[in-house]
Amino acid sequence: MPPFYVQRRFAETGAALLCAFFVVGCSTDAREPPAPPPPEVTVAPVHTRRVQEWDEYTGRLRAVETVEIRPRVSGYLQTVNFTDGQTVKQGDLLFVIDPRPYQAVLNATKADLARAEVSLALAINDMERADQLLANRAISAEEYDTRSKQVQQAEASVQETKAKVDSAELDVEFTQVRSPIDGRMSRSLVDIGNLISGGFEGSTRLATVVSMDPIHAYFTASEQEYLRYTRLASSGNRPSSRDTANPVEMRLIDETGFPHRGVMDYVDNQIDPSTGTMQGRAIFDNPDHELIPGLFVTVRLLGAGAYDAVLIPDQAIGKDQSNTFVVVVDDAGIATDRSVTLGPIVDGLRVVRTGLSSGESVVIEGLQRVRSGAPVTPDRVDLDAWLTRFDPPASQPAKGDE
Repeated sequence: MPPFYVQRRFAETGAALLCAFFVVGCSTDAREPPAPPPPEVTVAPVHTRRVQEWDEYTGRLRAVETVEIRPRVSGYLQTVNFTDGQTVKQGDLLFVIDPRPYQAVLNATKADLARAEVSLALAINDMERADQLLANRAISAEEYDTRSKQVQQAEASVQETKAKVDSAELDVEFTQVRSPIDGRMSRSLVDIGNLISGGFEGSTRLATVVSMDPIHAYFTASEQEYLRYTRLASSGNRPSSRDTANPVEMRLIDETGFPHRGVMDYVDNQIDPSTGTMQGRAIFDNPDHELIPGLFVTVRLLGAGAYDAVLIPDQAIGKDQSNTFVVVVDDAGIATDRSVTLGPIVDGLRVVRTGLSSGESVVIEGLQRVRSGAPVTPDRVDLDAWLTRFDPPASQPAKGDE
């Protein structure tokens, strides 16, 4: 075959292949790719339940009664009659100051009283004789008046001496320092044998006793919160803690929940201008003395009256620079952003004050895959069943404990 014929066949074959590739390429570029399916999301209906809001505050425990034990008389400390940190009852003997100097003074005043009583008896006898002499006109009226005044003077002397005896007896009694309240003692601040001063401001502090049951919890609320409580009381939605023992719950730093129950018993009468807060106080029973003054606590009290609230998990809440929103999915599977106003957490769910209604469904998983106005593939679940996935697993018994 001539060479030019071979070259022509190769040229025709190449042109045919080029046209075939061109046709195939054009047909491929003209075909549109299939649209992706709607994103899969987990959807649950919102909860509607009657709730009671609580407001949380931090505070400190403080004893209902705190007494610094100081002596009323001076002297040498003779005995200490308690163990450091001991629980005592009202009237229990705590300290004894050497009573001998005061007993000597008491004995002397009792002798003075006996002397004054004898003088009064003599004056009375003289007065009785003066009565007879005056009746027989054997004594002048002036003499009679003198003897009458002597009786009055003797009576006054007896009263004065009795007062001195009472004072001396008190001094002897005050040498025994007793607990004024039920409570727990601090350590003794003075050792036996030391001279202590008493009976005036700045007397020697011997110890401190604090009451244990009940116990107070002090906390502060802001000016805005005080005004909110005032408005609620005026509208009848929540009674004022000034007039009503509203319930209060409390927990310690190592406790979960609020296991301690108490009531409000005091609200301050003014706002502290330096902090813009008002002090409140609750009282709690403490029969086992577990609670001690100074402990850091969290308290919560009634925030508003009970009402029907819409509740959702925090996982359903989205935020951008301008607002807080949730994604609502309708029956047709269309997702729509909805701005909401949030309230506190109640039983692990967030209160939605505005923006949602009972019966609506919100996205609780896959929020980042949703575009407002676009369809989604909803996996509808029961919210309670979904929440159980986040509960801590039950602890397993150790071997040998079954």
